[in-house]
Amino acid sequence: MVHMFTLEEIDKIHERFGNAETLAQYLQALWAIGVLRQDSFITDGHSEYYGQDGYTVSSPTIHGAFPVANASNQKELLQHLDLHGQHKTSYLEMVKGLADSGVEKWTFDTNAMTITYYDRAGNIMKAESVESKTT
Repeated sequence: MVHMFTLEEIDKIHERFGNAETLAQYLQALWAIGVLRQDSFITDGHSEYYGQDGYTVSSPTIHGAFPVANASNQKELLQHLDLHGQHKTSYLEMVKGLADSGVEKWTFDTNAMTITYYDRAGNIMKAESVESKTT
């Protein structure tokens, strides 16, 4: 039988592991409850979680609307991710920068342990492996 994960389970995992330093553990915990993929949308911060057999759960919006630029700019995307990685920007500042760079969403693949950033046309702007930082 397929486990039907809930938004409450996901929220608990996010509270525990929802930051850059524990991203690998976050993805592993989502995978453990049956989440195969998570799409996080820049425009309003809502996420969609996908499980087996077409099962999905959506979260509510978490911030005001950020219009996504029509043209994508990979160089700006990388700059915004780097600034956030150095703790020089807040989460919302990073998201606004990603929207301005043309990022529509990012996708976590819990099996492949990857994060991929997509533009409005569905083109991959950046894809990377997520590795555990607790070695």
